[in-house]
Amino acid sequence: MRISGLFFRTFCFLLLPAIVATLFLYFYAPLFVCSFPTAKRADPGSSLLGAPRDAILEEVAPFRLLALADPQLEGDTSLPDPDAPAFPSLVELWSRLEDGQFSTVTDVLFLAAGHLVTQDVPKLLKGYRKRIDLWGNDLYLAHIYRSVSWWAEPTHTVVLGDLLGSQWIGDEEFARRSERFWNRVYRGAEKAPRTTTDSRKTVEVLGQDESWRRTLITVAGNHDIGYAGDIDEHRIERFEDAYGSVNWETTFIWENATSQSANSTDSDRSKFPSSPPELHLVMLNSMNLDSPAYNTELQQQSRDFLEAQLYHSDHSARSESATILLTHIPFHKEAGVCMDPPFFDWFPEDQGGGIREQNHLSKQTSDFILSGLAGGSKRGKAIILNGHDHEGCDTYHYRALDTGDDASEEAFIPPAWEAKYFGDAFSEVANDSLHGLREITVRSMMGSYGGNAGFLSAWFDENSREWKFAYNSCMLGVQHFWWAVHVLDLVVLGLGLASLVAGLVEVMQIHKEDGEEKKLKQS
Repeated sequence: MRISGLFFRTFCFLLLPAIVATLFLYFYAPLFVCSFPTAKRADPGSSLLGAPRDAILEEVAPFRLLALADPQLEGDTSLPDPDAPAFPSLVELWSRLEDGQFSTVTDVLFLAAGHLVTQDVPKLLKGYRKRIDLWGNDLYLAHIYRSVSWWAEPTHTVVLGDLLGSQWIGDEEFARRSERFWNRVYRGAEKAPRTTTDSRKTVEVLGQDESWRRTLITVAGNHDIGYAGDIDEHRIERFEDAYGSVNWETTFIWENATSQSANSTDSDRSKFPSSPPELHLVMLNSMNLDSPAYNTELQQQSRDFLEAQLYHSDHSARSESATILLTHIPFHKEAGVCMDPPFFDWFPEDQGGGIREQNHLSKQTSDFILSGLAGGSKRGKAIILNGHDHEGCDTYHYRALDTGDDASEEAFIPPAWEAKYFGDAFSEVANDSLHGLREITVRSMMGSYGGNAGFLSAWFDENSREWKFAYNSCMLGVQHFWWAVHVLDLVVLGLGLASLVAGLVEVMQIHKEDGEEKKLKQS
């Protein structure tokens, strides 16, 4: 068999699997139905005997938040020292040779060859592999963001903290990773404008400003600015320069409800609010809410912002108002509800004694926030999205005891709140026998966790005169699949090109041999 035939047969054998795998990879979002829950499902209606039903058109939620968590971009801390020699064992051997530690040149050559094969070359190859791995990981994350954004068409997008892989990196490395974040992983996205994040209060009509579709909301995580025990002003400043403010809020009003009221009859107008329903989006730095903190002034800024949003605003006063809280650290829940149990660790006293690591917010802090979001009502008109626990979790917080209708205004006085897995509470929530707040810890989008993306829909229900929330998620799969598909595509392209080149060479060789044979016959 000619070599071109072997290449071509292998090319044909692998072509169909490569096409199928590539189509699956690049169209996984529609194939897996990675979409936002609808505000109202379509119903074709019925005209058969019995009670006829009118057809109902599907209603898309006006607020659709794409939630991504914990990309954790790595960088130079995982790579070999660029200033170190490529073959350090040779440098060491040369020094020892100059010191006369070897009797013969043969000893030097054998030792040098051994060190090259067993130490230097494997280390060099490992460094190159890690660089390729970082490059591929960026493209894998970018593929997830691009695919789900294209298909699901979110109105807003958030990354729920741990944008980068370490808070201990220097400013140059922080800048390099941030450049990769904006120009490779989330290419085309824009950070929230300062006119919004630095304002005391901004109010916009939901769906009116199309720039929100390009805006990437970024929440600060522990790998971005540190925990309470190591957050300082410099880390906050460089994060805010690259990604935006760590604490801010904005309000969206939904004008359709009032416009429908104006077009309704007098008997139906009572179903609609007299003023537009409001949806409050709150971005919270939860990294330094608990104590002890390294910088108490920065901690107080976060606490003041939180208290102003929860207890000194009218977010929860109106029945037509609701809040979406976006933060990083999950709320307190007992061990067994989610993958991460409650956990705290502290720096030694000689290093400040502040919080070095935590899985959850303290119960005191969690209860304070939950009580503020609930606003003293039985039914919480809020939902919480966070990250940190890479496995993800869906939790329902509810009041274990009747604490009365008035939320305490004393900071950090814990009412009686408990938590259970949302799936276990779903039936009780559905039949209105359990009241509380839902907390969704979004699973990490890292490859080792399947490349997850979350889809939160929010809409105002005119019948119940309240905001409704629904959540979906989907995963691409581990990053090895992304690598395998592209490697297979390169192999198939290479085989196709090789078969073409080999075929041309063989044709030229045949023509050459035919020409030489004719010359021999003529002679």
